[in-house]
Amino acid sequence: MFDGFPELDVSVNGVRLRGRVGPDPAKPPVLLLHGHPESHLIWHKMAPSLAADFFLVMPDLRGYGDSGRPPATVDHSSYSKREMARDCVELMARLGHRRFDVVAHDRGARVAARLAADHPDRVGRVMLMDIAPTLDMYESTTRAFAAAYWHWFFLIQPAPTPEALIGANPRAYVEAVMGSRHAGLTPFPPEVLDRYVEALTGADKVIGMCEDYRAAATIDLEHDRADRAAGRRITAPLRVLWGERGIIGRLFDPLALWCGVAADVSGRPVDCGHYLPEELPDEIESEIRAFLA
Repeated sequence: MFDGFPELDVSVNGVRLRGRVGPDPAKPPVLLLHGHPESHLIWHKMAPSLAADFFLVMPDLRGYGDSGRPPATVDHSSYSKREMARDCVELMARLGHRRFDVVAHDRGARVAARLAADHPDRVGRVMLMDIAPTLDMYESTTRAFAAAYWHWFFLIQPAPTPEALIGANPRAYVEAVMGSRHAGLTPFPPEVLDRYVEALTGADKVIGMCEDYRAAATIDLEHDRADRAAGRRITAPLRVLWGERGIIGRLFDPLALWCGVAADVSGRPVDCGHYLPEELPDEIESEIRAFLA
């Protein structure tokens, strides 16, 4: 499904990142970041047509897919969004691109937001899909949110409990998380779903994903609070999209919340659930093209 896209296999910032790139490095660079519990494969429906006009860089985030899983640290900093953002900056520099646009979904969008906050000179435009700011989501947690996003609170439990339980039956976990959303498992071809499961097979494969969430509930919040206390705002133009049939728009006001931390924000809901790139690829591709034009 990625014919013509060379494999990405680069070591930067102490981690091996894998995925796909291409095909034409002379075109404007766009970094595409995936969500949970997925990998760069979320872009398979739109990458071939987007590549006509952009050079696509589609890594698996550290801890996900075929990328490396650095050891956990006591403060979870090895999976902080700050560290993941640094992965992206170094990756793009290695590929010859000091400045680039970013399109990101879910966990990848949290990395993209930190990337825009920490490295404003590196990013042009940033599209965030189906998230509100992490700090606002945790501080506004209700029973409805905790029930819908139960995995947020399960994955942050101390190791090795989540790792052992998911590693023992990764398919049950993947299908429970992804299949419980608006569209069920319909948007995911079996061969793609199988790859998501394979990437979580074994407790050693799950640790990175759990550490991502543990970082989000600890050190990432410290970084967000420090930014707000200092009055630091994201300056890159943000385009925010969320699924009209998902949880984010139902329980939060994503546009207002992003306006609270960024200077230039636009966005709207789209008629789908959480997995925008896979549920509504044609409309999302049109949004990407219009925003990055």
